[in-house]
Amino acid sequence: MIRLLHLSLLILAFSACQKETLVEKANRDGIFLSGNGAEPKSLDHQMVTGVPESKIIGALFEGLVADHPSDDAATPPGAAVSWTHNEDMTEWTFKLQPEGKWSDGVPLTAHDFVFSYHRMLSPALAAPYVEMLYFIDQAAEYNREEITDFEKVGVKALDDLTLFIKLKEPVPFLPSLTRHYTWFPVPRHTILEFGEMTDRFTDWSEAGNIVGNGPFRLAKWRFHDLIEVERNPYYWDVDQVQLNGIRFYPIENPYTETRAYRAGQLHTTYTLPPDLIKEVRTHEKESLRQEPYVGTTFVRFNTTRPGLDDPRVRQAFSLTINRADYCKYITEGYLPTTSFTPKMGDYLADPVLEFNPEKARKLLADAGYPRGKDFPRYSILISKASARAGAEALQAMWRKHLGILIDIENKDWGSYVTAQQTLDFDMAAAGWIGDYLDPTTFLNMWTRGNGNNNTGWSNENYEKLLSQAALQADPVDRFRLMKEAETILLQEQPIAPISWFARNYLLRPEVEGWHPLLLDNHPWKAISLEAN
Repeated sequence: MIRLLHLSLLILAFSACQKETLVEKANRDGIFLSGNGAEPKSLDHQMVTGVPESKIIGALFEGLVADHPSDDAATPPGAAVSWTHNEDMTEWTFKLQPEGKWSDGVPLTAHDFVFSYHRMLSPALAAPYVEMLYFIDQAAEYNREEITDFEKVGVKALDDLTLFIKLKEPVPFLPSLTRHYTWFPVPRHTILEFGEMTDRFTDWSEAGNIVGNGPFRLAKWRFHDLIEVERNPYYWDVDQVQLNGIRFYPIENPYTETRAYRAGQLHTTYTLPPDLIKEVRTHEKESLRQEPYVGTTFVRFNTTRPGLDDPRVRQAFSLTINRADYCKYITEGYLPTTSFTPKMGDYLADPVLEFNPEKARKLLADAGYPRGKDFPRYSILISKASARAGAEALQAMWRKHLGILIDIENKDWGSYVTAQQTLDFDMAAAGWIGDYLDPTTFLNMWTRGNGNNNTGWSNENYEKLLSQAALQADPVDRFRLMKEAETILLQEQPIAPISWFARNYLLRPEVEGWHPLLLDNHPWKAISLEAN
C-alpha cells in the first residue's frame, strides 16, 4: 500500500511539472503503456494461472495458432504456418514456420513443443494448469504416474518443423485451444542451462535470461514497478509488429490506476472501479469501454472446513446472495448468474440458482446451525482493496439472512493465489475467465486433482458425465450431458456463482488495432498508436 501511494504521488508530481505526458511521449516512441492489475507470480507460463501473467506472456511467447485482433473464432497462423487433421479430429499435424526462432536467434523446432509438453505433464513440475493438456492421448495417465514412458503420450516431432498430436477424443476446437499459454513452447536450451527440466521457479524466466518466441522480448523487470518488453527482431512476423515496446504496470489499486490514466500515464487500464463508471460516462465517454467478457464471479468454498463440508451449508450461503442487488450496486454492467457457465453458442445451462433466504435458513438448521448458532467464525479471502465492497455486501447478506458473521481477509495477488492452491483459506471471492469458447473451459476445472479446482470437492457422477460428453459427436447430446453435469455442480455448490463478467476499463482514442473480444486476448503485434 505504501508503494502504491508512493507511485500515485510520483505520477501526480510528474504530471504537474511536465508539459508532455508520458502517454504523449510514448505515442511518439511507439511504446504502449498498460495497467496490468498485479505483479505476475512468474513469467514461466507453465507455473501460473492468472490473467495478469497472461497479458505479458502473450507478448513474449506465441502458440501454434495466433489470436485475431477482431474475431474470437478466427485462427490465424502463429508458430505453425498450417495444420491438418484426420476425419474424426483426433490426430492433428502442425507445420511450423520455417523462419521461427527464439528471441536469442536459436531456431524454434517441433522438439521444443515436445519438450514443453513433456515438462508440463511431468508430475515433478506440479504445473497448476496441467489439465489443459489432458486432451492429448495418455497425457493424464502420464501426469498421474499411471504410465512412466513419455513416448506413449500422443505428441511427437516427426521432423524439426512437423509436430504430430494425437488426442484422446475428438476436439474440433484444438486450434483455438493452442492459443492458450499452457500450449506455448518453452526454450529447452535456456531451461536446461539453469537447472533440470522439472525444477520449479528457476532463473530461466528472469530478466536477462528468459527467451521467448513471441513478437516482443523482455527488456526490463522492476519488481512492483514495471515490466517492459521491446520488439523481438527474431520473430517470424516482425515486419507486422507495429509497436516498439510495451510497459506493463502492476497497479493493484484500480483507483490509483484510474488516476494514472487521467494524468496521462497509461494508454489503458486493467479495470475501472464500478463506482466511477457513471462519472466517466458523463465526463470521459470517449475513454470508457464496456464490453462482454466470457467469465463468472463466484465465491469459492474450502469444502474441507467443518461446516463448509456440508452441501446444505454451502447452498444456504448461495441462496442468500441477492445477485440482482449485487450487480446493481456493486458491479455495474455485470449480469446476475442463473448458472455457472455463461451462454456460449448453443450452450445454456439450466437456471438453478435463486435467491431464497427462507429455504436457506431451513437448510442451515437441518445442517445443525439454526440461525447460524455454533457456526465457525470464518473469513472470505480477497486479492485487492477494490474487492472489499463486494465482500462487505456478501458479509451483510449472510449476517442478515443466516445470522453468520464472516470476516474479510485481504492478501496480495501472489499470496491470494497460493492460499487457494494450498487450501489455506475458508472462502474466497474469485472469478474465472474462459480460456477458449467452449463450456469445457468452465466445467473441466472442477474435476478431481485439477490445479484450478482449489475447493477440495470432487464428484464421480459429475466427472462421468463430462467424460461421456467428450465422446459425443452430436453437439446436442454433448451439451445435454454437460448441462446434467453442471446441475450436479450447482446442487453440491463447492462454489456460489454471483455474476457474469463484463469488461469495464479505460482506453485512449489514439490506440488503433484494439477491438472488443470476448476472451480479451488482444494480439499485441496488431496494436499501434496514432502519434500526436
